[in-house]
Amino acid sequence: MGLVRAVPVSGMLPKGTKVLSIGLHPRSLDYRKMPEGVTQEALTARIQAANSALRESGFDVVTCLVDPDPDTAEAAVAQELGAGSFGLAMIGGGVRMVPEHTLVFERLVSVLTEAAPGIRLCFNSSPETTLDALRRWIEP
Repeated sequence: MGLVRAVPVSGMLPKGTKVLSIGLHPRSLDYRKMPEGVTQEALTARIQAANSALRESGFDVVTCLVDPDPDTAEAAVAQELGAGSFGLAMIGGGVRMVPEHTLVFERLVSVLTEAAPGIRLCFNSSPETTLDALRRWIEP
């Protein structure tokens, strides 16, 4: 088995880079599996607050909330990619960190890298960490 060398990523993206922020739509989640207090209404409010913080910070963000069905999620992201040129895509923790969404995550990464060669990817762990995820990649 050969060694894989990491290829360094060159610098940060310029301010004004268009961002596609992808997450699971709150209506599509099973709240019986969530910690107490996490409801559709509460999660929706957290996402809205995060999106407001992004806009207030000057980021050019398009939000794409998807269903957990891989085909539907892939089609929604492909549609957004066809409507604009994005330099960065943020994939939310609900897509990546929940084992039953692994196929959705794989399909989204594939459609992003195929439809937008050179796009950078970043990840949050909650709506509240989205701003930090974007700041890691886009110049202030």
